[in-house]
Amino acid sequence: MNQTTTPTTSSLHTAGLLWSISPLWYLLCEAIAASAFDGYSYATFYISDLGVPEFGEFEGRPLASSLPQVMDAGFIGTGILFLLGLIVLLPQLRAGVPKVLLAAFGILHSVGIVFVGLVPGSPENVGNGLILIHVLGAVGAIGAGNFAAISSTWALREIGLARRVRRLGIVLGTLGLLSAALLAAHWILPDGVWERGAAYAFILWQLLIGIALLRIAPRAVAPAGHITPEIGPQMN
Repeated sequence: MNQTTTPTTSSLHTAGLLWSISPLWYLLCEAIAASAFDGYSYATFYISDLGVPEFGEFEGRPLASSLPQVMDAGFIGTGILFLLGLIVLLPQLRAGVPKVLLAAFGILHSVGIVFVGLVPGSPENVGNGLILIHVLGAVGAIGAGNFAAISSTWALREIGLARRVRRLGIVLGTLGLLSAALLAAHWILPDGVWERGAAYAFILWQLLIGIALLRIAPRAVAPAGHITPEIGPQMN
């Protein structure tokens, strides 16, 4: 973006709306699918178990999702909504490495979580080899999503967000990556706890930044290349 381009409040608000709806859609679909899964536990089951259309046992967990289409719609929908918000937001950001990183990680997250919904983590997909796509999608959704949150701390610097709001990217993104590492290590707590820590950290960041973008006042938006005072009056 060139130095004379001015971020528009309407575009920031549109991105904020999309980023606010995306996590709410995801959580709603998850709750509906979990309510229709007999014996489902948020602590011991994987999130993607809700999207498996098969009944039986997989890696020691009984699969019994009666509404797998709902959870898969949650994965796909949140990925599309986040990507649309990113597309609207990126032209409003100053050119530079942080913007490139946010774009790259954001796209990887969106593609990854959509593939999680399109290719369930099922015994059938283990047998035919498609489970690799599911696993890579999950890594992209969680890993790239939390890296996107971290890079946003600098990428969103000049659009009127208070510093304390932008720092949520570092805090939540780091917590998400730490949870992912503990999930990979199967450390002490059940896998479902760490997986949700990894996924929900990004979801919470997206929701809070979405709300913050919706609350940006016109006077808080400055031309790219100009450092605005980071007092964030609109967030008080």
